[in-house]
Amino acid sequence: MSKEKIRKDKTCLNCQHLVEHRYCSNCGQENTEITKSFHHLFFHFFEDLTHYDSSFWKTIFYLFLKPAALTKEYLSGKRLSFLAPIRLYIFISFITFFFISLFPNKPIEVDKFYNETSKNKIGIPSLDSLHIEEKSIDGLTKVGILSQQNNDTIKKILNQTAQADKKEVADFGYNSISELDSIQKHSSEEKKVSSTEYWFLKKWLTVKKENTNEQIMEKFVLSFNKNLPKVLFMYMPVFAFILWLFHNKKKWFYFDHSIFTLHYFSFILLLILILFFMDKLISLFGKTPLVNWINFSVKSAGIFWMIYYYFPAHRRLYGQPIMKSFFKSSAIIIINLFIITLLTIFFALFTYINIH
Repeated sequence: MSKEKIRKDKTCLNCQHLVEHRYCSNCGQENTEITKSFHHLFFHFFEDLTHYDSSFWKTIFYLFLKPAALTKEYLSGKRLSFLAPIRLYIFISFITFFFISLFPNKPIEVDKFYNETSKNKIGIPSLDSLHIEEKSIDGLTKVGILSQQNNDTIKKILNQTAQADKKEVADFGYNSISELDSIQKHSSEEKKVSSTEYWFLKKWLTVKKENTNEQIMEKFVLSFNKNLPKVLFMYMPVFAFILWLFHNKKKWFYFDHSIFTLHYFSFILLLILILFFMDKLISLFGKTPLVNWINFSVKSAGIFWMIYYYFPAHRRLYGQPIMKSFFKSSAIIIINLFIITLLTIFFALFTYINIH
């Protein structure tokens, strides 16, 4: 029962009918005060999303430990006993990406840490900072300070260092936009690229010119993580369509496959969230061999359950023989993995060329 204060005015704000009790007999709206506190709005959002009653926890239990049982119950008509599939997915997706964003994996700043902890130690300068040239190395070899073997080794290191400095990020053979433009204008047709390639390469080189390696990685990860939920949401209809292609069109409608897809993706996100929290919890105990082994075991078990889950879920929902269901499930997973791989590559490239 709601604890909100009932309005003194007995006219329903929604349909203008007379409200004799708490709820309008015509439209069902609760006749309570419309002014709400932020506290109420915040908790009302989660209450509407999950109901915070037995149906929410029952849904989570079925979703995680009973493959396809939730989908079968929902399709059979038992819908008030469980959370609606789209509401369940939105809630789990929001919670998963929200908590992951709170604990970003920041790389350790090695140089900063070294400077702060080793101020009294003698720093070893890099080869590049010494401005060593190959001629000076040959001179040291001639006077007998360096052997020929050491000479060759140092030259090899210098050559690799020079190449690494020039190609911090892949440049596809072009060092600048001006070089690319020059090739397009003055070179032979064989060396020129198409208009699509030119557009992409120009975008690529612009990103390199305006950002450092660290900035590129930081912006890339931030943009990738920000848009990943949208990509997953947009991919679900594709996953459901592939299921539709593999099953009886008269018995199973696209709607049925969509419900199964929503539940399966919700399970994956929920498992990712659990593994994320387990990783953070285990890391609190340090990085001893035992802790690392426990962390690895937990992650391996989670990944195994994520992959294995689909096979019994598919067999129980569609009611097919074990071997037939296994081959169908394998084919569906392989096709989806192939599409997801291509989608991830294109998404990564799209994210990169849109870095500002």
